Amino acid sequence: MQNIPSVDLRDFLSENPERKQKFVNEIGKAFEEIGFVALKGHFLDDRLVDDLYSEVRQFFALPVEVKEKYEIPGIGGQRGYVSFGKEHAKGRKEGDLKEFWHFGQYVDETSRWKDEYPDNVEVTELPKFNEIGKEAYKMLEKTGVYVLRALALHLGLDEKYFDEFAYEGNSILRPIHYPPITKEPENAIRAAAHGDINLITLLMGAQGKGLQVQNHNGEWIDAIAEDDELVINVGDMLSRHTNNKLKSTIHQVVNPPRELWGTSRYSIPFFMHPVSDMKLNCLENCIDENNPKLYEDITAGDFLNERLIELGLIKK
Repeated sequence: MQNIPSVDLRDFLSENPERKQKFVNEIGKAFEEIGFVALKGHFLDDRLVDDLYSEVRQFFALPVEVKEKYEIPGIGGQRGYVSFGKEHAKGRKEGDLKEFWHFGQYVDETSRWKDEYPDNVEVTELPKFNEIGKEAYKMLEKTGVYVLRALALHLGLDEKYFDEFAYEGNSILRPIHYPPITKEPENAIRAAAHGDINLITLLMGAQGKGLQVQNHNGEWIDAIAEDDELVINVGDMLSRHTNNKLKSTIHQVVNPPRELWGTSRYSIPFFMHPVSDMKLNCLENCIDENNPKLYEDITAGDFLNERLIELGLIKK
């Protein structure tokens, strides 16, 4: 496969059973073959997208010493600011050429996850930053729930199988700034080749060249979305849960040509995680003689912790 397939969530949301099944078939096939799609018909409107990018640009333009006061020790970078070069891909020493922010799940005092999830961090310099971030978080989460419902049907499960795990899941909205490159990078790129940890990732900001996906032949292909599309990919948790029936595909963000080194890049992925006690055990209907069980049993919380250590965000 040389291109990222495009699908339209409005097909799934329609009252037409044929259109709904068409979406299930298309996204299921894409996630089995390459693990990525471009999605139209999501719940983010143009105003919200524009407002979020405006707030994100303003935040990353703040002085370094201001941003660093929002870097919270002891929580593995799960909320607030993570400074430039701190995260690296699994198996690499070089830090990625990026800085980022984390919005996390919103729960009230009665939630069973209240003590597990760190509080979101308020940016006092930008009065609308947190409000806009929360609104985008909720719309991306809503979109993700419907994508997971389609995938549940594709897998022969009850349509709402994932709902209980996605509700108040440990999801993260991550605005990323890849600053201008000022000197020759030594073995470092904006985001080294990696697979995502979570169930699915919904990405804003793949409208220009930079994001590349590795197909099954080992070739890197550009993943470029239309202005109204999100790029959605399978994460390692979902790949593991489906015994690799749905593919978590390796991807990277490469450095731009030298003549564009002076430009910033912004992208905003929403990493959709389940609640931490979800069992990622391989689904029985994804195991057979030709597809033996590939992974040991583990919970989502334990798997996440392992990966955050590998990424350098949690120290052993």
